[in-house]
Amino acid sequence: MTLHGYQHGRLNLPFVGICTFGKFPYLADWDAIDADVAVLGAPFDLGTQWRSGARMGPRAIREASTLFSFGHAGAYDFEDDVTYLPAEATRIVDLGDADIIHTDTIQSHANIEFGVRKILEAGALPVVLGGDHSVNIPCITAFDGQEPIHVVQIDAHLDFVDERHGVRYGHGNPMRRAAEKSYVTGLSQIGIRNVSSTAREGYEDARRMGSDIQSVRHFRRIGVAGMLDRIPANGRYYLTIDIDAFDPSIAPGTGTPSHGGFEYYEVLEFIDGLAKRGTIVGVDLVEVAPDYDPTGSTGILAAQILMNTLGRVLHQRSIAAG
Repeated sequence: MTLHGYQHGRLNLPFVGICTFGKFPYLADWDAIDADVAVLGAPFDLGTQWRSGARMGPRAIREASTLFSFGHAGAYDFEDDVTYLPAEATRIVDLGDADIIHTDTIQSHANIEFGVRKILEAGALPVVLGGDHSVNIPCITAFDGQEPIHVVQIDAHLDFVDERHGVRYGHGNPMRRAAEKSYVTGLSQIGIRNVSSTAREGYEDARRMGSDIQSVRHFRRIGVAGMLDRIPANGRYYLTIDIDAFDPSIAPGTGTPSHGGFEYYEVLEFIDGLAKRGTIVGVDLVEVAPDYDPTGSTGILAAQILMNTLGRVLHQRSIAAG
């Protein structure tokens, strides 16, 4: 007789239980991280210049991610003939959120940086759920003392403003702050289009400081393989994904939507190639603002791309380990 899941214990369907990321274990003690991947929420949106709401992004992504809580079977991809995230070989924990102090950008960022440093000290891959794109600033700062990294940004906006009205740590500044770090060897800025967050001099500064800037149309012209060829091979990549890189037709729940964006598989195939080209050592996904999307599809898209990213990163690690 075939035994069903509930005869071996709880069935634990997606709509049951606490909404940790992917329903992976919650770990409150950040000094006891023993995992391959640690997820940290950064519910901060004081860096936004227009519509707020990304502070609710981590909760929305976590809730949506329960749809992809695969249980013991993992996620079999028949196109790749690979079972991603098999339970017996997947060690992912959810650390909850960094503490955010309303109106205090500097201390809120410091708390995010502290969490990422704890993850790196434990030898785990940090995956940060934003929040607005300014949360990338403390994430990159936490890599001080690590081996050099190449930042790969998937985004509609360049985010390379140096200072605007005295603001240096808002969501228009993160790539400029990253480029200033001695351990950031370069940036690949992909999906940049239309009316952007940065004036012309910012683009000139970005190229001068080592950025390769490609729009969605550039990306489609050269293809996934062509884009990957532009990124240094065998590198250590920090991947930052702004959900507004995707077209608003599939990701309306964001503060600064921009038409002409990516489709899902374009980004997934690129990330799959990036995981094979080198080592992804850090990930953040930002700017999900669920209140602008009553269907919830933006949170689902964010959760799906993150789960698939982790599946491919860990699969490539297993191949490298033999």
